[in-house]
Amino acid sequence: MKTTLIAGPCVIESAELLDTVAAKLVEINKKLGTDIIFKASFDKANRTSVSSFRGPGIDHGLLMLSNVKSKYGLRVLTDIHESWQAAPAGQVCDVLQIPAFLCRQTDLLTAAARTGRIVNIKKAQFLSGNDMRYPLEKALDAGATEVWLTERGNMMGYNNLVVDFRNIPDMLAFCPTVIMDCTHSVQRPGNAGGKTGGDRRFVPLMAMAAKAFGATGFFFEVHPTPDQGLSDAANMLELDALYDVIAKLMK
Repeated sequence: MKTTLIAGPCVIESAELLDTVAAKLVEINKKLGTDIIFKASFDKANRTSVSSFRGPGIDHGLLMLSNVKSKYGLRVLTDIHESWQAAPAGQVCDVLQIPAFLCRQTDLLTAAARTGRIVNIKKAQFLSGNDMRYPLEKALDAGATEVWLTERGNMMGYNNLVVDFRNIPDMLAFCPTVIMDCTHSVQRPGNAGGKTGGDRRFVPLMAMAAKAFGATGFFFEVHPTPDQGLSDAANMLELDALYDVIAKLMK
């Protein structure tokens, strides 16, 4: 099975950022023969603080993602937070992603499934891998032809995540595509004064550990200057480091 790769900035900050990241993904695809899917969010509806940057919104955001798709020839993924967003996002994006906190929302899952697009469901921080058979069933029952599941860690007390890599083979038992979210799994939720902290040093290690447990895909949020990123700054991987990480995974 071909490895599924997803990469891009946490949120759409500007057209210039999207161009910079997309051009790098095209370069990596050419060098490694990969097919990295471009990811960016048009709205971060789950930010810690009401004052945090959320993105350009669905109309302008989807237009920007459409431009990336046509200009660079990349497949595109974005997340949706409300059922009504599925149809317009599905007209542009190849993959619709269900955020972890919302993975049990039946109406959201079924709306995504009915678009005919691939549905990527992120495992909730409060669920086991085995529990994810039920969101998967909801999407398939609504007509989804392809569903992916993504591991991103579980809450460990307050302001911390831990990854139980056994969740990967558990989910592979009933879903052929299981992706490791290598950047959100290093988060420290809400521990950075009204925003989420984390430690990007562990991103490559998360990827290699997930590979050892059989993950069939890998998800990386990347940014040319991650510390200046407007969302998930502490966890995004430096864009220039992505090639080496993926090259090592592909060996």
